[in-house]
Amino acid sequence: MTGYTSAHASELDGIQSVIDIAQQAAVPNELELGKVYTVVTPRGVEQIDLTGDEYKSAPSRKRGVTTVRDSTSFLAYWAKHNDTSSEVYADAEKLTITAVLDAHHPEAARWGGHRLHLALRETQAWKQWMHYDGKLMPQEQFAEFIEDHLPELLEPAAAEMLEISQSIQGVAKAEFQSGTRLASGERKLAYVETVTAKAGQKGELVIPETFVIGLVPFEGGEGYKLTARLRYRINGGPLQLGYKLERPDEVRRTAFAEVVDDIGAEIDTPVMNGTPA
Repeated sequence: MTGYTSAHASELDGIQSVIDIAQQAAVPNELELGKVYTVVTPRGVEQIDLTGDEYKSAPSRKRGVTTVRDSTSFLAYWAKHNDTSSEVYADAEKLTITAVLDAHHPEAARWGGHRLHLALRETQAWKQWMHYDGKLMPQEQFAEFIEDHLPELLEPAAAEMLEISQSIQGVAKAEFQSGTRLASGERKLAYVETVTAKAGQKGELVIPETFVIGLVPFEGGEGYKLTARLRYRINGGPLQLGYKLERPDEVRRTAFAEVVDDIGAEIDTPVMNGTPA
């Protein structure tokens, strides 16, 4: 039984050798790119796929998502790649505008894989004013914040607001006792000095009830005016100051709507409300 197995194995080895020699002697055939072939090998039937883009001189279609940060860049890319079936969507919740450049034709489906995405980015000034909106700060910190943001102050003028901030810093060591509203709309805060050299000396600090700032919500966008209401807290000790902006979310939505309108005015495709699939 053992001798039979060895002989049989030897016969199979001989057959495989003949096959190997025949395959080595075969003249190679040139394969055509863009097609799929099946080949019988000693390991079985194998597939050779030559349809991939890596075998071509250029990709078979455009694909990928390009992200831009302003309407000018959006329009430049759109002008280069759009066609009659391209679609544009605006999402006010996400503050994005997306163009599907290879959207479906009315009579035929397309891949929808070549897209242009405008993702607006908030300016640093806008983010900083939003961060402290509605928060009270120690008077020195508030004064420093005002000084750091003088370029955004419109009414009162930056120079006047600088003078006010310096006055706030000048009475850092004081005990504030009361606040009254003046006929001019300003606030008068009464205080008593607590530093050794001036202990017991009384004084008054006059600050505006409201002030106006100019902010650009999005990089590359337009500026908008916002009114800020000055807030303060007196607890028979150090003064705390802050501000509350009037309807900043509405300004943000308006700024986004104007970006959408600017793009819509430059293209022949309607801008739809929503997000593409």
